[in-house]
Amino acid sequence: MATTENDLGGPDELTERERQAVEAQLFRLADDEYVQAERYTFWQVRAPTLESDLAFANNAQDELGHARLWYDAIQKFGYTEESLLWESEPSNFQHSTLVELPFEEGDWGDAVIRAYLYDVAEDVRLSALEGSSYKMIRDRTSRIQGEEGYHVEHAESWLERMAQDADASERVQAALDRLYPYALTLFEPVGDVEDDIVDLGVRTMTLEEMRDEWTDRITEFLTDLGFEVPTDVEPATPVGRNNEHTDHWDELYEQMTEAYRNLGRHEATRIMDPEDE
Repeated sequence: MATTENDLGGPDELTERERQAVEAQLFRLADDEYVQAERYTFWQVRAPTLESDLAFANNAQDELGHARLWYDAIQKFGYTEESLLWESEPSNFQHSTLVELPFEEGDWGDAVIRAYLYDVAEDVRLSALEGSSYKMIRDRTSRIQGEEGYHVEHAESWLERMAQDADASERVQAALDRLYPYALTLFEPVGDVEDDIVDLGVRTMTLEEMRDEWTDRITEFLTDLGFEVPTDVEPATPVGRNNEHTDHWDELYEQMTEAYRNLGRHEATRIMDPEDE
């Protein structure tokens, strides 16, 4: 992708202010995708159809691949995979609390509406990163967008199908009401650098602008299907972006890192470098 007019340069060329802004954006991207991918694995062999099972497995693989791209970009600043993931503390993560919540047992409506809320937000965010002043972000954004577009289409297809069934639509509405405040945490700030992220061109939209676009998109689509989108709702607490999480996150992180600890690992094995894909 072409260099922008105000390109920040590579990792070694950034000022401290620029580096903090770039890192904050990268951590938001990486942590969201990593935890979302892990939660998706719950539906393997539990989805209502074989096709759905495979689709969610593919979505999980996509999100994990996206997380790897973003964590790899963070490692250019001197971090290691071990320090970022396997040997980190749960409180170091900055993902939205939406992605850490466990699914309601057996509730496919929960899975579908949660995927939709997240994937539309991700689509909006990626659009705001297409012209990023940090080359590594805009280059990797272009590699991810096609897959995220498919995720949105998959969720929309299921919502259209479930809207035709009274029982299924009730479950979707209940899940929407429950999850909407957590979805709003996707648009909460990371630290004190949000103004710098936009002012330096790392992202071309403010959090408020992204939230407004997301709200307009999901409201139009869901309302047309007969669902009622909550209004005048505050983001759930904790929000995650400030390193404060629900109790569900500690348990999930223990599960995610259990094999690494039990095998006595001190470094992660890398099969393929994202730069080689």
